[in-house]
Amino acid sequence: MRTGLVLQSWKSALHARWARSSAREQQLVRIGLPVLLLALAWFISVGPSLQTLRTAHAQDPQLRAQLQEMLQLQAQAHALQAPSSATPQDAKTLLEASTATLGASARLVVLGDRATASFQGSSADALAQWLSQARLNAHALPLELHLDQSQGLWSGSVVLQLPSRTAP
Repeated sequence: MRTGLVLQSWKSALHARWARSSAREQQLVRIGLPVLLLALAWFISVGPSLQTLRTAHAQDPQLRAQLQEMLQLQAQAHALQAPSSATPQDAKTLLEASTATLGASARLVVLGDRATASFQGSSADALAQWLSQARLNAHALPLELHLDQSQGLWSGSVVLQLPSRTAP
């Protein structure tokens, strides 16, 4: 009840103020109020939407590149989850071929279903590339890593588990 009385008194005060104002003031309010409401609507809804649209267009190439990278990573993940059809001999051959990326001092010793790669003075990029190839191509799982870094180059050994499943 009290809210109704306050609203009624506020409304009557507004009507009294409107009746006391000059025709020029009333005309300014009739024009200014819609302009003010239109500007408010622009700044609250339309302006931010247009800004988002402008920045989205500029970000499109970057987002497409990120999408492509994520799709490649997804394909790699699916390939890693798939059962290996490589025989232990195929895995050994693939590992031997990829060991050259570690440098001239790299050696690969295969005993049963385990392979040990030893290397001296390999770059971090070469080591990462070799591990990636061992995982993707030979389906070899890293079991142990013994690494030392000196002057930006890596030395050490990696023990890998080769697939023990034979080809179907």
